[in-house]
Amino acid sequence: MTGSVASLWRHPIKSHGREELQDVQLEPGQCLPGDRRWAIAHSESAADGSAWVPCTNFSRGAKAPELMAIDASWDAAAGTVTLRHPKLGEITANPDTQGAEIVAWSAPLVPANRAQSSRVIRVPGRGMTDSDFPSIALNNLASHRVIAQRLGRPELSILRWRGNIWMDGLPPWEEADWIGREVQIGQAVLAVREQITRCLATTVNVETGQRDADTLKVLNDLGHQEFGVYAEVIRPGRVAPGDTVTLL
Repeated sequence: MTGSVASLWRHPIKSHGREELQDVQLEPGQCLPGDRRWAIAHSESAADGSAWVPCTNFSRGAKAPELMAIDASWDAAAGTVTLRHPKLGEITANPDTQGAEIVAWSAPLVPANRAQSSRVIRVPGRGMTDSDFPSIALNNLASHRVIAQRLGRPELSILRWRGNIWMDGLPPWEEADWIGREVQIGQAVLAVREQITRCLATTVNVETGQRDADTLKVLNDLGHQEFGVYAEVIRPGRVAPGDTVTLL
């Protein structure tokens, strides 16, 4: 079974925006470079950056939907992340040294009845993925089209799913059968580890930050709540849109 890479995305600060990439160099045992490099721990979290912890420790779109309307870009050379939101405008700051400024900027997006954003953390050597291993999220455009069609929403944005590598030319949910297999994407080879169980973040419009589509009901009507898979890089290589995706 073969397909192709449709687009590449990373999320510099977990749940706080995304940016599209033209190409990327993947390395074994590493997340997509710059993806979930930082996360914002909330006031009830004990996360301190010493180790990976589950997503429940962080401010995220499932609990604070307006966060889903953030766009982001990471300037690796300058060490800064730029965040943009339709209500808040734009901020550029270094998350390692100006975390308090980022927290203050994003604070109005967190509902008052939720744990409030507290501090920016980073675990050296890996991104704060939802999986307990450094993963790459592979998503299938054909599966997305099924969801959009069932909702009667042809314009439904793929950004709701917060994926890293979007694939096209495959049957819907084809990737669900890849668990335990290896797949070559461009020059890189990845081991597919597990499916991605979805949450309320996917119900949110990424332009408005408002919940407006019951993606979870559609998934459950299909008999599951999974969309996409987590994979681990086992052979390095460059990946770019248009590259071939081949199950090994």
